[in-house]
Amino acid sequence: MEVKPGYKQTEVGVIPEEWEVSGLHKACRGTITYGIVQCGPHVKNGVPYIRVSDMDEPELDVDGMLRTSSSIAAKFARSTVYEGDIVYALRGKLGEVRSVGRAVAGANLTQGTARLSPSERLNGSYLLWAMRSARSLRQAEMEAKGTTFREITLADLRQIKIPVPPIPEQRAIAEVLGDVDALLGSLEQLIAKKRDLKQAAMQQLLTGKKRLPGFRGEWEMKRFGEITFPRKERVDPRRSGIQEFCVELEHIKAGTGNLVGSNSTGDNSSLKSVFRKGDVLFGKLRAYLRKYWLADRAGVCSTEIWVFAPGARLIMSAYLFQLVQSDHFIESASTAYGTHMPRSDWNVVKNYELRLPSLPEQTAIAEVLSDMDAELAALEQRLAKTRPLKQGMMQELLTGRTRLV
Repeated sequence: MEVKPGYKQTEVGVIPEEWEVSGLHKACRGTITYGIVQCGPHVKNGVPYIRVSDMDEPELDVDGMLRTSSSIAAKFARSTVYEGDIVYALRGKLGEVRSVGRAVAGANLTQGTARLSPSERLNGSYLLWAMRSARSLRQAEMEAKGTTFREITLADLRQIKIPVPPIPEQRAIAEVLGDVDALLGSLEQLIAKKRDLKQAAMQQLLTGKKRLPGFRGEWEMKRFGEITFPRKERVDPRRSGIQEFCVELEHIKAGTGNLVGSNSTGDNSSLKSVFRKGDVLFGKLRAYLRKYWLADRAGVCSTEIWVFAPGARLIMSAYLFQLVQSDHFIESASTAYGTHMPRSDWNVVKNYELRLPSLPEQTAIAEVLSDMDAELAALEQRLAKTRPLKQGMMQELLTGRTRLV
């Protein structure tokens, strides 16, 4: 393979000529090591230690960490972490990395995590991104042991090789990727805030605690089973021989009301439920996953999905769709039978009580909430476009294909 001028072929692929390649053991000051083997019982005001589970969030949070005694921590002083160090998950979340901030400095590690202390020729933020690169993750996966529970040894971790640009370029790469990461984080926070606002609006509008302008009059008390019913019509695609538009549980994105896929029935399809345009589909298997969709066409779906047909002259489809998203309804639907595969109990759900407004007020409420859904969907779409952008930038910058300096 021909290498273009200014680049060279190395163990980690093609990189700029002035970049170096280094094994982690040479790129870090001090020994790469794991932490405490047996931490003992939690000690209030003791020394915090970092577990793989503490790496679930984007940032390490010392307040949520368990703590060990100072005597146990002293025996493992070698694995004390300092500001700017990198914590690496050796097992479970193999290859996951987090930076040690000022608040976490002085904590220790467990046997499932390792400390990477960048040397003077390595920018700590750059090392963080280099270890997140697809190339580093591939190296870790190739060296990992185990099948269901993957784990990498310290000896193999130390041999992982990374490209090392000059320090100014390292800083520039880390800054750009950090900015994109911050953008993703702010979008995720905004989406979470908007979701909370939507739930608050639902709580106010769907219960009548807050009325929209121009509407008066009492709402009528109803049970859920009086305003809708699950369709009982079934079809066996193996006998009909007709290919139908088909929705399975995995096609409904949890908590969004969005359909993210579909398929067509065939000779191997199982028994399906029939739905019509305007029906509300609700996943009765593990209802707490919040899988619901307002059908914009006719088709069939898994029998693990309830097909709610709106009662004529009682409830609007769009209002029913908003109703099944409310926390109160989800709580009722989560009363289930079965332990391994809990399914909602219609005998419970049909008795769920609610106050129902007139059809015009239902329409107005549904429009307000649907507008909030549209805003959330736009933000989700922006987030979905930004994530691959970040991956593409990592690929370009961490290989030197695109230069910043």
